[in-house]
Amino acid sequence: MEIATSRFGTLKIDTDSVIRFPFGLLGLEDCREWVLLADRQNDAVAWLQSIDYPETAFAVVSPQRFLPDYRIRVAKQELSPLELGDLGTAEVLAVVGKTERSLTLNLKAPLVINVERRLGHQVIANGDPPLRYELETEQHAFRRIA
Repeated sequence: MEIATSRFGTLKIDTDSVIRFPFGLLGLEDCREWVLLADRQNDAVAWLQSIDYPETAFAVVSPQRFLPDYRIRVAKQELSPLELGDLGTAEVLAVVGKTERSLTLNLKAPLVINVERRLGHQVIANGDPPLRYELETEQHAFRRIA
């Protein structure tokens, strides 16, 4: 299948790579089919591109890349739409946002994906993980070389 996206141009999508979110995402309940695209310039980032609304895409990352001890806590029934045989096989992604000061991760409402079954579900984590966890921005010192 082909989709004409606003961010990536026209993409050829293999139907086996489509991830179905049966309930959509929060605020985008009608967006149920997505594809995960690698970012060619940054291996830490991927793009969750909507197939239903080609103008919609979100940068996502594995929160454990930035917070190695990050674990989500949700009621077991929250994960039932994923049809997971083993909870350890689920992939967790956080949506990346941006403020004036930094990039942020939404740790309160992560995306959980059953890669084998190509099913996804956005969950609300128990406890008080932040909705906008600020990533520290590295300040690079530049020196004149020419």
